[in-house]
Amino acid sequence: MSEGRNWRLVRADTDAVPPSVRRFMARARQRRLQAALPWAIALGVVLVLGGLTWMVYGTSVLGVRQVKVVGTQTLSAEQVQQAAAVRPDEPLARVDLDQVRSQVQALPAVERAIVSRGWPSTLEVQVVERTAVAAVPVGKQFSLLDAEGVAFRTVADRPSGLPVANLATPGPADINTRSALVVLGSLTDELREQVLSVSVPAPAQVQLGLRKGRTVIWGDETQSETKAQVATALLQRKGDTIDVSAPTVVTIR
Repeated sequence: MSEGRNWRLVRADTDAVPPSVRRFMARARQRRLQAALPWAIALGVVLVLGGLTWMVYGTSVLGVRQVKVVGTQTLSAEQVQQAAAVRPDEPLARVDLDQVRSQVQALPAVERAIVSRGWPSTLEVQVVERTAVAAVPVGKQFSLLDAEGVAFRTVADRPSGLPVANLATPGPADINTRSALVVLGSLTDELREQVLSVSVPAPAQVQLGLRKGRTVIWGDETQSETKAQVATALLQRKGDTIDVSAPTVVTIR
């Protein structure tokens, strides 16, 4: 029986590999690296973006630390913050700005609100409050109306310089309220200083109560700017009642 052969792997010396083969193999490795490089870069970018997205939207790293309130006058910052109802540390990027704005604007005293993100951790709420143009008696108190007829605040005393509006059913949809607001909005500065009250028992029966017990019969709200100019010019005339309901035919008595 012949003896079995013993095989042994011997690594060839690099000098034994022809230079042309070595160059071919080097070029092949380089091509593989070049082909894999864009995929490696793309994977790296995806991982980085994924990490950043998770950090911004899924963690409190960039969460809300402060709700900054700007523009309040009668409201407190705490009232606005409670209405905004933003959870502490809620990811700033996930805060629903429209929802926060709607919640703040639901406050009666707020005419409009602007909500914005202030990176890295601040939610800013800019508030424009309603401006009172008349005070409606409600029992022993007064309900303040803005230029749209919205009652937004109740106070114990009539604010100085604010006319009393005698209205049966004050509100934005009330025709008498709209008539009163049109007239008040048309007054000259000189006439406005004299006005103490506006009464509208019916849309075409607007009357202004002035200082010293004088009265201006306005009629309806049409031609209000002309009526305001005429009434202002007649303030220096004697007479307790000025009728400008027909501004081309004015009477004083």
